[in-house]
Amino acid sequence: MEQVRRDPSTYGLERSRWTLALIRDKSSLLPDHLSVSAVHRNLAALGICWKRGRSYVHSPDPLYDAKCRSIAEIRQEVKADTGSLALLYLDEVTFERQPSLSNDYESRGATSQPLGRRSIGSNVTTRYVASMDALTGRVISRRASHITLATLVNHYLDVSKVYSSIETIYIVQDNWPVHTHPDVLCALQPQIFAEHFRRPASWSTQPSAAAKRKWEHLNLPIQIVPLPTYASWLNPIEKLWRWMRQELGHLHRWADDLVRYRHNLDQWLARFLDGSTELLRYVGLSGQ
Repeated sequence: MEQVRRDPSTYGLERSRWTLALIRDKSSLLPDHLSVSAVHRNLAALGICWKRGRSYVHSPDPLYDAKCRSIAEIRQEVKADTGSLALLYLDEVTFERQPSLSNDYESRGATSQPLGRRSIGSNVTTRYVASMDALTGRVISRRASHITLATLVNHYLDVSKVYSSIETIYIVQDNWPVHTHPDVLCALQPQIFAEHFRRPASWSTQPSAAAKRKWEHLNLPIQIVPLPTYASWLNPIEKLWRWMRQELGHLHRWADDLVRYRHNLDQWLARFLDGSTELLRYVGLSGQ
């Protein structure tokens, strides 16, 4: 196993993947006289087989461990609290008019397959921003044609209204720069983790005059908690989107009825407005 997981170039082979013959030739355990089929059988006996790869990226964030600890500590603090704190996970998602392809039940044989019935209309998109409560499974969502600065601030307003009795609402989210745009931050209380926010160098560090007029008075009790960079697996709301796609995105039949499709998407999210133990189990937060 150690050999097949190593880059062939470490054995002087300028290629990207192993073959059975090369595994035999470079292995100290397999005799040189083995046939390729015998190498295959030996690998199978060791539990090694030919498998399809998957995309992979490791977070390059030097503060990965520190950010993970901060989120874990906040979770324990909120869990032990008597009602003045809340912890939510935020993310955005895009659904397209055209159905995505996946499996469904159909008769055997090559003559019939499940169909993704496409519209001849343009492939318009439907976007959502949502926050999910880490302890109750409550989901607060907002639909928009585009996720703009105003969309985010209005979503934070939605969250603050639902949690009107909460003193501090921690919202864990990824490092999309728009999340921490100065115009957005001016609607919130001063941020604890502000030194971890990354923005384009061309952006102003101060909110615009228009944003100050519209949002500075809000002083929403929200603290943004940044996830490590490129670490989507640490955001459990990603699994909510997967569930949603499985039930409404794959092979859907509403490509020519956007009003109905969007209504169905809205209603699916609305089912979690009062919380859901089923959702907590699905995303892996139950019992934590």
